[in-house]
Amino acid sequence: MSARSKARKRALDILFEAEQRGLNVETLLADRLAKPAAETPLPEYTVELVQGVVHRWTQINELLTTYSQGWTIDRMPAVDRAILRLGSFEVLWSDGVPDAVAIAEAVELATALSTDDSPAFVNGLLARLAEVKPTLV
Repeated sequence: MSARSKARKRALDILFEAEQRGLNVETLLADRLAKPAAETPLPEYTVELVQGVVHRWTQINELLTTYSQGWTIDRMPAVDRAILRLGSFEVLWSDGVPDAVAIAEAVELATALSTDDSPAFVNGLLARLAEVKPTLV
């Protein structure tokens, strides 16, 4: 697993944990930076991803709601929400990551961590966002 893949996984862990525990994501990130839960400190890219998602939270949720046909955000599995928020940020606002890579990484996370239907759902929704990206940003 590449360093960026590990950073994405750790960002996903923070986003998911904050939602499950009802915590503010920025507060949890600050706690993890001050007192790392793992032996290694958070990678810089993890921090960049989490901060980017938090900064665009409302916009990301609106886009996911708009383009996820027949699915509300609340109806999605929690891990899928976190993966989609992370993937949406990378596809739409992370210039250093090709869209195809961001989508593939999100699909890989969904394959490893979510339901059997999740990889196709994540792939389809993020691909749609990539398709309409020029009209969004």
